[in-house]
Amino acid sequence: MDFKISVLLVDDHSLVRRGFRRILEDEAAIEVVGECGDGEEAVRLADSLRPQVIVMDCQLPGINGLVATRKILERRPDTLILMLSMHTEETLVKQALDVGARGYILKNAMDLDLATAIKRVAAGELVLDPTLAGKQLLRGETSQTLTPRELEILQFIVEGKSNKEIAQILDLSANTVAVHRANMMDALGIHKTAELVVYAIRNGLVTIP
Repeated sequence: MDFKISVLLVDDHSLVRRGFRRILEDEAAIEVVGECGDGEEAVRLADSLRPQVIVMDCQLPGINGLVATRKILERRPDTLILMLSMHTEETLVKQALDVGARGYILKNAMDLDLATAIKRVAAGELVLDPTLAGKQLLRGETSQTLTPRELEILQFIVEGKSNKEIAQILDLSANTVAVHRANMMDALGIHKTAELVVYAIRNGLVTIP
């Protein structure tokens, strides 16, 4: 039997997943082995199903696609993750690449060819939406970026949780969370938590609660 690329679909909209599955079912070289609608389940299914490629929506309930990607690659570094997003902001694209995604494509693009993107990622290519080709990050220029842990904490900040609450959730000390918060604000040149929240939402770095 011919080798097939095993794929896990992760998107919080069941209609979107169904549409993608129907598209991919027509591809002889691709097999959809599972699907889910949130980041935590994506991490679990990546372990149990061991897909070669995960098509990951960036905006997910619970932990977002960026954090889920980081967690999956910590456990299964050979997994190839293709990020889907509605956002074209350079900051978000760079965050996705920094956490290990092997592709970033726009889910609302009229000419979206998901099957070809999956095949290219599986072949070892870095796949980026054509509309992103001129961005600074693709020319190797520097840009402020946050660490995976900071992204995780940022999500909870946007949800209105205190340092103490975040510390309990992530099994950290409240002081450590405070240091991460201060580092984020310093790196981004932001002085108030409200400004940090606005920045995170405007750049698509978090899932809006």
